[in-house]
Amino acid sequence: MRLAKEALPYCIILSILTFLSYFLSTILFYILLASLAFVLFFFRNPNRLIISDDKYILSPADGKIQRIISFQEETFIKGNAIKVSIFLSLFNVHINRSPLSGKITYTSYRPGKYFPAFKSHASELNERNTIGIENEKIRVLVHQITGFIARRIVCYRKKGDSVLQGEIFGMIKFGSCTELDFPDNIKVLVKEGDVVIAGKTVLGVIEDKS
Repeated sequence: MRLAKEALPYCIILSILTFLSYFLSTILFYILLASLAFVLFFFRNPNRLIISDDKYILSPADGKIQRIISFQEETFIKGNAIKVSIFLSLFNVHINRSPLSGKITYTSYRPGKYFPAFKSHASELNERNTIGIENEKIRVLVHQITGFIARRIVCYRKKGDSVLQGEIFGMIKFGSCTELDFPDNIKVLVKEGDVVIAGKTVLGVIEDKS
């Protein structure tokens, strides 16, 4: 099992504290040992076989779909769109993956609050990082949104970078929400309450108009 590189400072500090606590307090030792085990669990980055298909829009995150809505997106898609919101609990893998292959042609960062990520207003008020990916077929927006516990968004890619479908582009530390916006002519294959897996679950299909 691989770990995200962001785990390193937490693991070093907790390992040192756990070692020292062994000589000081049995209770403290087990508390710190459990904390170290949780960090290793949280920052896990499992190997995944990605089956790439340019007709599919894959889930950008592990978690549960909390809502699917139609709305007007005027920034990047510029038209009728569908928003799929995925809630990530503390026990989900928090690695974000690209839903399709393409080029990042739009980025945006917005500072904000830290309301619980499962609240409907968290999307509009919480800290958020957004990337826009496009190829010859479609444009999509992926939003990384902090939560009550999650306070750190990590994005490895920048505007102008190319990404492959299922490729890791970032993560959100300790509980969060990831949203995906795409045009409303996409056939949605999931529903609210479904459990999804980043890079594996197909959220929508680009239907052939020919």
